[in-house]
Amino acid sequence: MFFPYKDDNPRILVPYVTYAILGINIFVFVFQTGLGLSDIVGERTFIYAFGLIPAQFSIFNVFTSMFIHGGIAHIAGNMWFLWIFGDNVESALGHIRYLIFFLACGTVAALSQVILNAASQIPMVGASGAIAGVLGAYMMMYPKARVHVFIIFIFITTIQVPAQIVLGFWFLMQLSNGLGTLGLDTTGGVAWFAHIGGFIAGVGGQKLFRTFRIV
Repeated sequence: MFFPYKDDNPRILVPYVTYAILGINIFVFVFQTGLGLSDIVGERTFIYAFGLIPAQFSIFNVFTSMFIHGGIAHIAGNMWFLWIFGDNVESALGHIRYLIFFLACGTVAALSQVILNAASQIPMVGASGAIAGVLGAYMMMYPKARVHVFIIFIFITTIQVPAQIVLGFWFLMQLSNGLGTLGLDTTGGVAWFAHIGGFIAGVGGQKLFRTFRIV
């Protein structure tokens, strides 16, 4: 098991949009958790109202679902990866382009999963697909950037690895897991193809977004 915990890539801009995305996700999660403690039915209603249900597709819910999470481990992992890699991608794209890029990758990610699971009545939630797009963009923009990684395998140690290896390996894990679920009933499980679709969107879209003349 490996887990990146920081990179050596200095930021250029203060990542206001990344901070805002982090803040909104945490605020929504705290609200959702509080709702669940006082009214479990209310929390379920909230998730079904704002999560993305493939069989009841709504473009509005594509966006709202990016700011809802299924548990503390879910949001902690997503926000940690965004914290490490989002600032540099925002520096490269600029604030407005980065926000549009993030939402676009999240949209492609959601559509990738919906296409393969169109009949599902289970809400999809999480920023994983959009963040996967950020990871794909980072890998293309800063392939040689040094990423510090925890390695947990019998023993625990840390190493520094080029971003293209860390993020490339992360993508291969998503692809392997996703292909392993094809033809199986994965209702309620991880939306692997959202991760795959978001990452590919980030890899392919980052160069296009860098050409936009937006501050």
